[in-house]
Amino acid sequence: MILPGDNESVLRQKWRKHKRLIILIVAVTLLAGGAYLLVLTLSPKFSYVPSSIDLNTDDDVNDMRDRIQISKINLEVPYFAGGAEELNKGAWWRYPERGDPEKGGNFILSAHRFELGLTPEGTKARSPFYTLNKLEPGDEIRVFYQGKWYDYIVTKNYSVPRTAIEIEAPSDSAKLTLYTCSLKGEIDGRVVVEAQPK
Repeated sequence: MILPGDNESVLRQKWRKHKRLIILIVAVTLLAGGAYLLVLTLSPKFSYVPSSIDLNTDDDVNDMRDRIQISKINLEVPYFAGGAEELNKGAWWRYPERGDPEKGGNFILSAHRFELGLTPEGTKARSPFYTLNKLEPGDEIRVFYQGKWYDYIVTKNYSVPRTAIEIEAPSDSAKLTLYTCSLKGEIDGRVVVEAQPK
């Protein structure tokens, strides 16, 4: 015979068991989610994470997209004129009227430094300029523009506040300007790389 108090005691014991299981499931889920977020955050740093932005010179003859290649940082990414939405497809060609590889002037490309994706590959693809700060004077950059390759040599790598609009100023001499946000975000400033035609 089960007394009313005994039934309550059995329910409490069952609840304690379920409570421990629920806490364990939540803890494991949070731990796994945190580990995955860490992998997503670190994925642009590592070359073992495949991506559509990895350097691929094998298809140079058949690939007619306007794009930039930087072998030092294992980067090949297309660039597009238009609005800020182009940042989601690769690099954004800022102010095409101010310069291009053929006519000279200030050829300006901007891309995301770090954007989370749903997968490590997605994060890497959304963060093409993650390692832009590693470029040094003397490093080589190739740009494919309207069916022809143009070679550049890095001359400067520096940081500016986000209000430094002079990096996009028109130029009488031919140059390539690449820029992206600091890893702390746009408010912290920008990393800028300048290069001259080879």
